[in-house]
Amino acid sequence: MNLYQAIAGRRSSRNFKPTAVSDQQMARIWEAVRQAPSACNLQPWHFLVVKSPEVRARVGKVLQPWAMTAPVIVIALGNKNTAWRRDGQSYHEVDVAIAVEHLILAAAAEGLGSCWICAFNRLSMSKALGLGPEWDPVVAIPIGYADDPSPGTERKPLKEIVSEL
Repeated sequence: MNLYQAIAGRRSSRNFKPTAVSDQQMARIWEAVRQAPSACNLQPWHFLVVKSPEVRARVGKVLQPWAMTAPVIVIALGNKNTAWRRDGQSYHEVDVAIAVEHLILAAAAEGLGSCWICAFNRLSMSKALGLGPEWDPVVAIPIGYADDPSPGTERKPLKEIVSEL
């Protein structure tokens, strides 16, 4: 599958088959994430793969129940202290977003479903994971074989989203 096919075929999956994701698939996905650009190449991110039943139970109290149907749960963290800053503001969220986009497109290229979740309480997630104050849980991404055939969503026409000046 080429990049454009992965982009066109990517869907937000909200139910997953119990089928395991292979280590080889995850290795290719992580390599795509590793290649993501970041401001000043600071790479202020870390990704937690939630596997243990104990941690999955704690994370499951913070995320929507459907997310926990995925065999792989990734929590994308941004480091507020090491990210590029302007006017006193950390841009870790932008860098993490770019890396997560690489992750979900790579997952699509592997034939896997995923969903970008930022609708959770960050403080509760931090407590569930025992994070230090420098780490911000920006996005949660369930990954697995989709079990919810989605026809996709309607996209705005280009003339509504692109203008030439």
